[in-house]
Amino acid sequence: MTKKKTRKKIAASKPKEQPSGIEVILDFLLKLIGKGGKWAFITILVLALLVLGVGAYLLNRVSENSATTEVDQRIDVTPTQITAMKQIGQWEFLSVSDEELVDTLRPGFFSDDELIRFYYGTMRLGIDMSDANESWISHDNDTIEVTLPPIRLLDDRFIDEARTKSFFESGSWSDADREAMYQRARQRMMVRGLSKSNMESAEQNASRQFYQMMRSMGFEHVKVRFAQTPQERKKQ
Repeated sequence: MTKKKTRKKIAASKPKEQPSGIEVILDFLLKLIGKGGKWAFITILVLALLVLGVGAYLLNRVSENSATTEVDQRIDVTPTQITAMKQIGQWEFLSVSDEELVDTLRPGFFSDDELIRFYYGTMRLGIDMSDANESWISHDNDTIEVTLPPIRLLDDRFIDEARTKSFFESGSWSDADREAMYQRARQRMMVRGLSKSNMESAEQNASRQFYQMMRSMGFEHVKVRFAQTPQERKKQ
């Protein structure tokens, strides 16, 4: 009797897929808490993932919309500073020294009386802050505009009477005669001292000093101008 040899077909077996680490952990936790707590665990897990997702979203939004800090670099001139500047009073920006020879003659019966005198004076040109209006200083962010009072003679009695002396004198002269000579000397000095060039020089000095003062207070852009005199306003 002939034996038949049977060949067993060995089916090619596919390699069994290994569970991932997360699946192993989940399977272990499910076995640990039991079937009763399976759905409770899944619920907690979903909530945890939801919280993590919301946190990641908010963190991303914050990083995209990073906060910026703006520094206000505007420097204000306080009312105290304005009052302090006005209380300084008179600011001298140019002094002009002058001397004047004045003579007068009075006819007489036998001879003429004559008086010749020398006058010395120093004219101070500047501004008086008491003449400034209420809005003499204003600002807009980093720009400040200053409107100064007009340049003027700060002291009307600028002749130094202690230095006044008679060069020649004959006859008798009253105090009224001497006062008249004083006024003549004063008017002549003012014509030379308050010339257009001197007034412009005083304005330039005032503008430069106020400009530098405001820059030292932190203002980048400074505009300095002068208010019009009553005579200038009448001409308009």
